[in-house]
Amino acid sequence: MTPLILALVAGAVVGLSLGALGGGGSVLAVPALIYLLGFTPDQATTASLLVVAATSLTALTAHARSGAVRWRLGAVFALAGVVPAAAAGVLTRHVPAPALTGAFALIAAVAAGSMLRKARPVASDVRPVRAAGVGAGLGAMTGFLGVGGGFLAVPALVGVLAVPMTAAVGTSLLVITTNATVALTARLGDLALLDWTLIGPFAAAALLGAWDGKRLAADVRATTLQRLFAAVLLAVAAFMAVDAARRAVTG
Repeated sequence: MTPLILALVAGAVVGLSLGALGGGGSVLAVPALIYLLGFTPDQATTASLLVVAATSLTALTAHARSGAVRWRLGAVFALAGVVPAAAAGVLTRHVPAPALTGAFALIAAVAAGSMLRKARPVASDVRPVRAAGVGAGLGAMTGFLGVGGGFLAVPALVGVLAVPMTAAVGTSLLVITTNATVALTARLGDLALLDWTLIGPFAAAALLGAWDGKRLAADVRATTLQRLFAAVLLAVAAFMAVDAARRAVTG
């Protein structure tokens, strides 16, 4: 397939996951940009932040229309990640490519495990300190690796803050949008270095996929979608781990 077709297909998959599950798709964006479209790890994380911010905002709008967003709670949760997201967005420029690839392989594996793990009983009380810690961690991860962190935000909202699953997906999109936008501000100067002939179609397909993902979530069981995306993420994690090891050895 041509790079343009690959960009359209990969973008659609990213959007579908974000729209349907509130996370997971952004973890696929970076490896797709690196291995399918030839971006460097640093370029891929920057481009991913742009795509994730725009796509999450689109998906957030779709969920907000159905009243499935806890705005005040999501704002507080996201606020804890603002400073870490900005700081990590600057730090990642100084990290070697093999280290970034290896870190991303680990995050992809964690994301897959999170999707496959059975939901825990909902917490009976809200733990603000723990919630703030999770929010800060998600922000740092977003800035450093260009991922939204929805695969961790959704379980945290359900298990730590006792948010129903339907509202957790929508609220996680608010957190992802905030973190990705803040992290992207630290890299605005890098946007001119990206190949917009590929980023444009990738982002457009992701935006359309986000709307389709919202509709898909209403027709297909969430566990089925989670298992499908988890299988893809495990394959991506294994591939990237091998690639990181090869790069480290060859220097």
